[in-house]
Order: sequence, then C-alpha cells, then structure tokens
Amino acid sequence: MRISARADYAVRAALQLAGVRDGEPPLKAETIARAQDIPHKFLESILNDLRRGGLVLSRRGGNGGYRLAKAPEAISIADVIRVVDGPLVSVRGVRPPELSYTGPAESLLPLWVALRANVRLILDGVSLADVAAAELPGGVSALAEDPAAWTNP
Repeated sequence: MRISARADYAVRAALQLAGVRDGEPPLKAETIARAQDIPHKFLESILNDLRRGGLVLSRRGGNGGYRLAKAPEAISIADVIRVVDGPLVSVRGVRPPELSYTGPAESLLPLWVALRANVRLILDGVSLADVAAAELPGGVSALAEDPAAWTNP
C-alpha cells in the first residue's frame, strides 16, 4: 500500500485543525501550510476536497478560515484518506471484490480482500483525536512497537 502525498498532507492538515478549540477562530490555509510545511496551493485544493467531503467547514472574510466539521474523535484517518484519495485499497484502480483471477492467481483475490480488511481495521480504528493526543489504540501501538515494522526486508 502506498500513501500519496495528497493523503499525507490531508491527514496532517486535519490534525492541525483538530487542535482548534470551540470559540477559537478558524485556521487560515496559510497558517496550516506553514505549520505543516505543505505547499499552499496544493493545500487549498485538499481543503476544498475535505470541505466537499463534509469533514471541514470554511468561512470567508478577515476572520475566515477552516475548522473541522465534526469533533476530532468522530473523524477517522480512513475518513480523511477516502475523501482525498478514494478507496483505501484498490488493485489497478479497482476495488478487490470487483476483481477475478483464474488458475494459480485465483488465491490473490482473498489476499487483496484480507489486506483491505486489515488496512480498514487500522485506519478506521484511529481517530484524529487519537493521533493528535499521541494515544494510538493498543493494537496499533503494538504493531508499531515491533522492531521489524521499522525495517525494510
């Protein structure tokens, strides 16, 4: 699986927005771009996608900016990635259940479906609030604590 720059930037922008408390002014795109070292024009496009996807609210004007549309606890990392990049796992742009294989490749389909299930389990199970608070769920932390997870074979 590959996380695109767009998805990485979107999650980082959403995490920056997760820090905005009720009553505080919304964050300007320039502020987010600077804080997360994201190209401003690219970020504007991402924020528009997040707005259209219902995850971010925007307000125009001098006191304008962006804020999350829901509490950070109610937005998963998967929600953000899906809005900007589409399905979490696809093969050649096709969702695994829509694929078919024959012969010795036939068992690839359940492998791709299992991969998608595990990616969903992790990314749907971690909220913006979890990451912002550096409190990942136990299963995710356990996977990340395995030294082998940090090396490339």
